[in-house]
Formats: sequence, C-alpha cells, structure tokens
Amino acid sequence: MPMTSFARMNRTDHSMLPPAPAATIKYKSPNACNLCHTDKDAKWADSYVRKWRKRDYQAAVLFRASLIEAARKGNWSRLPDILSYIRSTKNNEVFRTSLVRLLRSCDDEKKWSVLRQLLKDPSPLVRSSAALAVSDNLTRESIDALLPITADPVRLVRIRAAEALSPIPQARVPEEKREHLKTARAEFLSALNARPDDWTSHYNLGNFYSSRNEIEKAIASYETALRLEPRAVLPLTNIAIVYGQRKDYDKAETSLRKAIEIDPKSAPVHFNLGLLLAERGRTEEAEKELRLALNLDPKLAPAAYNLGLLIIKDRPDEGLFYCRKAHKFSPNNPKYSYTLAFYQAQKGDRNGAVKTLRDTLKRHPAYVDAVLLLGEIYERDGKKEEAKEMYGKALASMELSDQDSLRLKVKLQSLEEKEKGNMK
Repeated sequence: MPMTSFARMNRTDHSMLPPAPAATIKYKSPNACNLCHTDKDAKWADSYVRKWRKRDYQAAVLFRASLIEAARKGNWSRLPDILSYIRSTKNNEVFRTSLVRLLRSCDDEKKWSVLRQLLKDPSPLVRSSAALAVSDNLTRESIDALLPITADPVRLVRIRAAEALSPIPQARVPEEKREHLKTARAEFLSALNARPDDWTSHYNLGNFYSSRNEIEKAIASYETALRLEPRAVLPLTNIAIVYGQRKDYDKAETSLRKAIEIDPKSAPVHFNLGLLLAERGRTEEAEKELRLALNLDPKLAPAAYNLGLLIIKDRPDEGLFYCRKAHKFSPNNPKYSYTLAFYQAQKGDRNGAVKTLRDTLKRHPAYVDAVLLLGEIYERDGKKEEAKEMYGKALASMELSDQDSLRLKVKLQSLEEKEKGNMK
C-alpha cells in the first residue's frame, strides 16, 4: 500500500482507488505512481495512465475535488453543483458528507430544503452530518424534520439530532416526540462524558449548556476543558462569550487576551475581543481589534459589518464602505443587506437603497425590516400604492411571526387612514 503524509502522520492508503496524477497536477495531492517513480513527475504519470486506461476515470475525481475546493474557498457559485451532488445517493457517502459539513459556512438559503431532505438519506453518515448542518436553521420546519430522527435506528444519527435540537425548549416539542428526544439527549450527554480526560469532551459539553442558556454549567465545563488543556483556544474563546452574557466583562477580556497570546493570528478571537470592547464603550480599541480580525481574514463578514456600524457615525463614507463589504462577503445575510440599504438611504442614495432592498426581498420575502424600509422609501417618493401592495404581499406570507404580522398590519392601517384623511 502507498504511504502518504497527513496531519503530521504517515499513513497507508487503503482507498484502493486508481491513481489520479491529474489531481496532483491541479490540487497537489499525492498519487500512487509518483510515490514509487520518484524520478518522474505527475505529467509523466498522467500521460501514462491515460494510455493505460482510455476511459477518463480521473474526470470524476477532478469533479469531486473541484466541488470540495469551491466549498473550502467559499465559492458558492458552484452551489447548484454541490447541492446536486449531495442529493444523489449514487455518489460516495464520504464525499457527500464532506460537502455537507463544508456547507455550514454557506449562507445561501437554497441549501436548507436540500439538507432537510438528507435527514431521510439511506446513509447514516449523511443523515448525521445533515442533522448538525440543519442546527444552524432551527425553524419550525427544521425542528419538525429533526424530531423523527431522534428515534433513528443508528445511534450516531440520534445523538447528532439531539445535539442539533439542544437549544429547543421542551414546550416547542410536541408531547408525543418528547420521550424520543429525551432518550437521544441522554445518549448524547453519555457520549460526551465517555472520555472525561479529553478536553474536547468538556468543551463540547460547554457548547451544549451554552446553547441552552445554562450559563453556570457551561462555564464549569469550559473551565474543566481548560484545566485539562490550558492552551486550548476554543474553550478560552467560548468561555469569554458566556462570561459576556453574564456581564462578567473583565473575565471575558482576560480569557480572550490569553487566547491571543496563544494564537495571535486567530481572526475569530480578535473579532470577539473587538465586540467585547465595543460593548464596554472602548471604541478605539474595538476598532483596532476588528480591523486586525479583517486583516487576518479579509472575508470575515461579521467583522466588516461591526466595524462599519462602529465608525459610521463619525466617518460615514468609511462606515458605509465596510457595510458594503459585509454585504459583498455575505450577500444572503438579510441583516447585512438591510443595514447597507438603511445607510444608503440616509446618505441620499435612494435608488441604491431600493435596489439593495429589492434584492434582499427576492431572497428573503418575509424579512419584515426590509419590507418596512422599502415601504417607507416608496411612501416618501409618493408611491403609496406600491407600498400598500408590498405590505399586503408580505402579510400573505405564511412565514411571518405574530409580531411581524402585527407590525405590517399597523403600518398598512396607518397608510390607509392617511389616505382617507387626505380624501376628506
């Protein structure tokens, strides 16, 4: 068996796949031919295997690799191909699972319906990874899709479903589904406690308690993780977030600064420190940390968004620049696009604001803040009928919460009363 190096380990490749030197040329991955023929290069090996096998068996390898590379780089123009690949049960479950996991960084809402479908996939590996991915979108539809697999025949799927549903209070779970969820949750906690000497077990337990807003239990678990591994950046970061929720800002800052000492190039840590400092009113220090986070990860949309909000009052043009940047990096996040439109309108760019809001509502037709802002712009421009029609369409949506429905009804009623007053 050929030996390859991965994660500082030499390992034997048991995949039994034909050599793919074309992948070596394009993606620098090792291939079996050149592991032995060290005096030759990948181009020689590629030429040889193409003579040896006329069928281009490497095409499938390159296609899979191109999807993985696109997802890793956040190139979501390939999203239709990725969704098509993971939907097909004919494709290898390991590659499908890898793509499902990589999709967690994608903010395009087209993925949710596909991920929910995968909860019924024949592969337990795919079902379990889809369950974790769906946890980022715990709508009523997602909860209803996750609850049945808390009774899945495979334990891995059950515990991933329980993990995904951990933030959901019992009141939101139908009574007939509660027992399965309770059992699956107990299995999940048992799995986390199976290795009490592993810091990651306590870190994940802290995440579980944090998602349920059980602050003291979360802190205790993160502290245990840090006793076992004092230089672990993840629990240092997450315990700081929980300290912040408890308003214990000094401890939160101490944890984040310790994390920076360990890993000074961690963009998420600098980002979280920037948020904390902004909350404490230390705006100059917060700006410095947010800029540093963006320098370390130039596509970190939350850092660009928060930096824009932090400076826009004193430096409107630069603040708008960063709001635009956040929207560019994360175009499917309605909060970012709404904020961009709000400040475009404030600066007098009504046409730009209208375009941004229309694009937002194409993707998120039930995002009420965008509906109301676009309606206000229409009203100011004298397009009251267009505003009324838009409010009515949004009200007809089945996706609105009771509070959002009330906001629209009040707005629509106010507009109609103004019209009646003008007629008198």
